[in-house]
Amino acid sequence: MASEHNNLHYVIAVAAGLFVALLGRLVFANSTFNGGGLLMLCFLLLIPMALGAVTTHFTPATASKSWRTVWGPFVTVMLFLFMALLFHSECMICVLIISPLFFITSYIGSVLYLLFTDDKPNKDKTYTVAVFALLPFLLAPLESQFATPNSLRRVENTVLIQAPASVVWQQIVRVPPIQAQDLGPSLIDKIGFPRPVEATLTHEGVGGVRHATFERGVEFIETVDVWEPQRRLSFSIVPNTATIPPTTFDEHVTVGGRFFDVLRGTYELIPAGPVQTRLVLYSQQRLSTRINAYAGLWTDYVMSEIQRRILEVIRRRCEDEARKAAANSLSYQKHAI
Repeated sequence: MASEHNNLHYVIAVAAGLFVALLGRLVFANSTFNGGGLLMLCFLLLIPMALGAVTTHFTPATASKSWRTVWGPFVTVMLFLFMALLFHSECMICVLIISPLFFITSYIGSVLYLLFTDDKPNKDKTYTVAVFALLPFLLAPLESQFATPNSLRRVENTVLIQAPASVVWQQIVRVPPIQAQDLGPSLIDKIGFPRPVEATLTHEGVGGVRHATFERGVEFIETVDVWEPQRRLSFSIVPNTATIPPTTFDEHVTVGGRFFDVLRGTYELIPAGPVQTRLVLYSQQRLSTRINAYAGLWTDYVMSEIQRRILEVIRRRCEDEARKAAANSLSYQKHAI
């Protein structure tokens, strides 16, 4: 019976921490914060700290320190993230982004709670855990008064192609349809980002409009403003929001939304030998969150992976075309002889 009673305390501890996190999710998703509450520091940092403190507070004092500071909060965070996915309140990419923050800060919250309540009477422990639980909600109105900072980021990828610049240029101004097998597997597919499909061009030269399409109705309108044949192609990027279904992206990772946007793309062709070309693709993005440095690690990875795969498709196509051209030239020479 004593063992069952003790186990019940563990369940209560996890349930109490989970309740705080779910209440925070409900409050910060409220329209009071104009849809941006879930990216506030009070939610991303203070709510998981409160989760850790509350879970530790209700965990039996006989539990090991590792359970009180690590495993208890870890289980609670896992349940919270699982419920967010189960009830479709967050998409997979959002869960992946916030999970490291929640794991780390819940641990910090539990450690700080133990530090502040060490050898203190139960009444003081109750006051302390109440402060942890209430602080995110009390500070949220103050944080909401501060403007969200903007950050411009550049992501660059490079590939060496065994083909002359003339061949490479023809493969970048327009990108014929890409099959899934052409791209190969990638983590970004598994977390829900659509694959690139093709890029068309209305006409060559400055002012030409590329339509870069991705799976699930995602399209970007790219207006060419730098046209230097066999040297550089650069364009502004605007998402075609009319074609993108609202279910394709979560609000917090929507391209062209309040928090993230892709602004420009540039191809540069650099001669690397008689029949070699170094192709550089770089893009510029805007991030508008309170955790730009952290969120940028994720957006940089996703953009880099998209660009890397596109460059690999272009490389294979250019090298195939160069080999065919060389074979045809050799065949013509033999017939001429």
